[in-house]
Amino acid sequence: MTDEPEYDYVIVGGGTAGCVLAARLTEDPDCRVCVIEGGPSDVGDERILRLRNWINLLGSEFDYGYTTVEQPRGNSHILHSRARVLGGCSSHNTVISFLPLPEDLDDWVDRGCTGWGPDVLLPYRHRLQNRIVPVADKDRNPIARDFVTAAASALGVPVIEDFNARPFAEGAGFFSLAYEPESNRRSSASVAYLHPVLDRPNLTLRLETWAYGLLPDGDGRLTRVQVRQSDGTTATVRAARDMLLCAGAIDTPRLLLLSGVGPAQQLRDLGIEVRADVPGVGENLLDHPESVIVWETHGPLPPNSAMDSDAGLFLRRAPRGPRPDLMFHFYQVPFTVNTERLGHPAIEHGVCMTPNVPRARSVGRMWLADADPTRQPCLDFRYFTDPEGYDEKTIVDGLGIAREVAAAAPLRDWLKREVAPGPDIRTDAELSAYGRKAAHTVYHPAGTCRMGADDDPLAVLDPQLRVRGVSGVRVVDASLFPTMPTINPMLTVLLAAERAVDLIKGTRQPGEAR
Repeated sequence: MTDEPEYDYVIVGGGTAGCVLAARLTEDPDCRVCVIEGGPSDVGDERILRLRNWINLLGSEFDYGYTTVEQPRGNSHILHSRARVLGGCSSHNTVISFLPLPEDLDDWVDRGCTGWGPDVLLPYRHRLQNRIVPVADKDRNPIARDFVTAAASALGVPVIEDFNARPFAEGAGFFSLAYEPESNRRSSASVAYLHPVLDRPNLTLRLETWAYGLLPDGDGRLTRVQVRQSDGTTATVRAARDMLLCAGAIDTPRLLLLSGVGPAQQLRDLGIEVRADVPGVGENLLDHPESVIVWETHGPLPPNSAMDSDAGLFLRRAPRGPRPDLMFHFYQVPFTVNTERLGHPAIEHGVCMTPNVPRARSVGRMWLADADPTRQPCLDFRYFTDPEGYDEKTIVDGLGIAREVAAAAPLRDWLKREVAPGPDIRTDAELSAYGRKAAHTVYHPAGTCRMGADDDPLAVLDPQLRVRGVSGVRVVDASLFPTMPTINPMLTVLLAAERAVDLIKGTRQPGEAR
């Protein structure tokens, strides 16, 4: 054990949250921090740094590429991309940047997450170091502009210039992105937080290093992590204070389960020694499911764009609801990975809309297939299985509403024909069957180590982000979400990480009373 390098904090996962923690904690020159990241650096790698290349990262060497178990009411062929690179999903996704809506955080407080309401969490927006701006004028493609105009006129919703200026219930407009419009460079968590401080002597990055087990120290605290290094050798790294798990909503619960923290009987059945019976580890698997409707355009589109999905639409189908209950991304490229598999034609030039369910009621779970740490875990999102059929109805409504927008000027003048599902698919039953088979993910898994009250039997974390039943471990990533935010969650993860820094340090939060 004397050979084990020791740091004040060990961060497992150099992703969106891990980069924030590493940068903030090492502001104290006496605080030694080690980041364990399974992927390579993004520094100087244009494949990662150029935002518009994001779609080429899916299924690449930078993607862990998780799959699901059979989805009887959904699509069983979805590749759940998880980033394998410094910066995590903020180095891999479209960096669409929405502040969480206040009601989303009220839901968290209602679930027992004291100190996580909008009055506390939203003021952290002023600490974010990412450059977050609406899509620049030069990147606003004419067809995307016409989509926004058509959606607003057809549906009677406002055009929103900045979705982060104030909470909204509905509207169409260009998204805010974490990027540098001048260069199309990402302003990811790694770019914004880590790149400027890589020379700090108290910061150690161990890249291409994969964590596969937590071990106790002499006092029984789980502050030692077993890792496999890039050359295949193994080592153990120790945290003098806390082990901070930031590996994401799949790999954080996976690491806890492999370490004997989870549902006791499941662990015993796999031959894993039980360190703590924590039934909620791996439960509450959340996502934003979406479907797709595709049109062929009359010809090639103008080339300018930030990342080919620059604009969108939020709708409130329940007129009195304070939040949207239906969202669309508008793609300036034909996203046909699922529709071609169903027999719909491939097209060279086209666009699509992707209706998605902002707060899906279907909830899944993840678990270990066996005790082999190299084997991928089992993911069952249970898409479209909520008893009331709410998620399914949302997709059916979304496909119909997308057609309304496509039929409105000036967007309709760009469109040659609908290729998927095609104009012959009209009834709710037909739209449901197509919509579920063509369904995809917005790559937002969350909730698998949810935070909650002491009397919540499936809460893995307390509101201080400490793992129940063990000591020395906190979780800081999207797995802490008790419920899914309405919007794309990257900023919610960044805000949660900034909040976690204050919890770890024991300092007062900007939204808390003195």
